[in-house]
Amino acid sequence: MLINYLKIAWKVLGRNRFFTFISLFGISFTLMILLVITSFLSHLLGENYPEDKRDRSLYVMRSVMRNTKQNGQMTGPISAYFVINYLKKMQSPEKVAFMSFVPSNVNTFVGNKKLSLFAKYTDAEFWNVLNFKFIEGKPYQTNQVANSEKVVVITEDTRRQYFGEGVAAVGKYININNESYRISGVVKEVPITRIHVSSDVYMPYTHDKINLKNLEYNGRYCAILLASTSADVPKMRAEFDNMAAKLPLPDPKSFDKLIIHADDFIDGMLRNFTGIDEESPRDYFMRIGAIFAFLFMLLPAVNLINVNISRILERSSEIGVRKAFGASSPHLVLQFIVENIAITFIGGLIGFVGAGLVVYIINNSGLIPYGDLTINFTVLATGLTLCLIFGVLSGVYPAFRMSRLHIVKALKAGE
Repeated sequence: MLINYLKIAWKVLGRNRFFTFISLFGISFTLMILLVITSFLSHLLGENYPEDKRDRSLYVMRSVMRNTKQNGQMTGPISAYFVINYLKKMQSPEKVAFMSFVPSNVNTFVGNKKLSLFAKYTDAEFWNVLNFKFIEGKPYQTNQVANSEKVVVITEDTRRQYFGEGVAAVGKYININNESYRISGVVKEVPITRIHVSSDVYMPYTHDKINLKNLEYNGRYCAILLASTSADVPKMRAEFDNMAAKLPLPDPKSFDKLIIHADDFIDGMLRNFTGIDEESPRDYFMRIGAIFAFLFMLLPAVNLINVNISRILERSSEIGVRKAFGASSPHLVLQFIVENIAITFIGGLIGFVGAGLVVYIINNSGLIPYGDLTINFTVLATGLTLCLIFGVLSGVYPAFRMSRLHIVKALKAGE
């Protein structure tokens, strides 16, 4: 029976090509957009190179100094002073790394051509917490950072621009802002969307002399607390919260409240994006996202219901004949739902192909430098689920309505 329904669905597709085009375009375009968005979110929020330990990491991205009496506040990334004097002294993290929150602009010259680069200041633990792929050489070490040695790690693309294609760079020097730095290692590039770790050049934080003089909690850095296992993350968070509750206010005359969190990556990003400080922003954002996704799917589903009703109305005589020969309403409903799901899956397949093409174009267009968006199995499962929801949403009502047509009315409607 199911095979017969599928055969009928295939013939229906070719019977009215205009309705078929409208149906397939609505489904495939909507799914393509959702899949591209899902792929981008997976690229942005998933465990990807070199942040592949996010399941056992907590991020300290910002602190908020608030004056509750005058409704004033100062918000910003944390300082190196705060990391070294408080976070590095915690007991439960296996490692604590920190890096400048936003990369700095630096300049170098290749011949007479100016080359503008992004530079990040980091500690040596940065290379142990993150899983960078070294093309050649190695990272700078703790003693080199402590001694302010002029060493850097550069990306493969920076090496190509400065020395030429495939030329070894380790041990050579690169001139940055009129100072020479010896190249310790060369790493694979990181997409710019991973803002905490993406850069062209990585330098010891001890060269960031201006910000090291800052003894406030606010500065220009963020930190990653790495637990031994994901099961140890709650313990690490509890120690952080306990420590944060006892922190002295650096300027009690100006600010009487300090708010600082150690979040997983998603909560940390959402907190920066939404500015929600007192509670987890994830629930709020999930509610907004669910409403947006529902509305985004609801509109094409409603349109498809109207298209399906028009398409099925053309088959009134067929419905009347089938009912006259004993076809029950449940059988007719099942037939139309199967037809609709089949059409939806064909639209879904077109959407997958379109999404793959869009992802390929984004990765190769330079729109996201070093972007590596993929259509992975999670996205594939999401797409198949969406196809099923689309098929049921847009097929149940018209199928139910048409299955209840009286035989005489159905036959007359087909005349």
